[in-house]
Amino acid sequence: MQGKIALITGATAGFGEACATAFAAAGYHLVITGRREERLRELQQQLEQAHAVKVKPLVFDVRNRKATEQALGSLEEHWRQVDVLINNAGLALDLSPVDEGDPDDWDTMLDTNVKGLLYVSRAVMPWMKARKQGQIVNIGSTAAKTVYAKGNVYCASKAAVDALTQGMRIDLLPWNIKVTAIHPGAAETEFSLVRFKGDEARAKDVYKGFTPLSAKDVADVALYCCSLPPHVCINDLVLTPTAQANAYYIQR
Repeated sequence: MQGKIALITGATAGFGEACATAFAAAGYHLVITGRREERLRELQQQLEQAHAVKVKPLVFDVRNRKATEQALGSLEEHWRQVDVLINNAGLALDLSPVDEGDPDDWDTMLDTNVKGLLYVSRAVMPWMKARKQGQIVNIGSTAAKTVYAKGNVYCASKAAVDALTQGMRIDLLPWNIKVTAIHPGAAETEFSLVRFKGDEARAKDVYKGFTPLSAKDVADVALYCCSLPPHVCINDLVLTPTAQANAYYIQR
């Protein structure tokens, strides 16, 4: 199988699905992962029909270390020639003061946003090291840069992504591996619907009065970061709507 390969986590919606679409259109073969098998299969069929690429779906939850290791360990040798890893799987749950937060929500956010990223990266990094090439793109958030009221644990999880990205960049430097963090601001995806646990009205209110980012906007930036010459690496990039200054200030 000739051509580059991108492995994208959380590809069933939002940034992950948009990244899969953008990278497939650019000629990348894809390994797409997520928990919702039907959505992964639909995306596989759609992208293989629209573009001359192969798509490998893997159904697992990045929070489960053994499942992650088994799924990625099952990949055939040609699928392990990963050029780009996009650690996108992540979520926010609830918006409560830290003293009123639900510890189950804390566990889900930390297990997905931090540990899931580590589990996937730990499986893929040796493949890149063996080839002395590759790029890891970690999807963070403006919440990594500016803590906001009631964001507490979510902000902490994305700050961890920021720190881990810096650590990866240092540790993988001898192997010529690029590591990039992309920190999007307000983007209209399933993010707020998940955060507010299906409350559509509350989720829509988040984006009232201004034009938010789209998932495609973020995917286009990710593709750009991965399209630069071999000697150029964007280490850290913050992306917001024009109406947003940081995680707290939005002009509505």
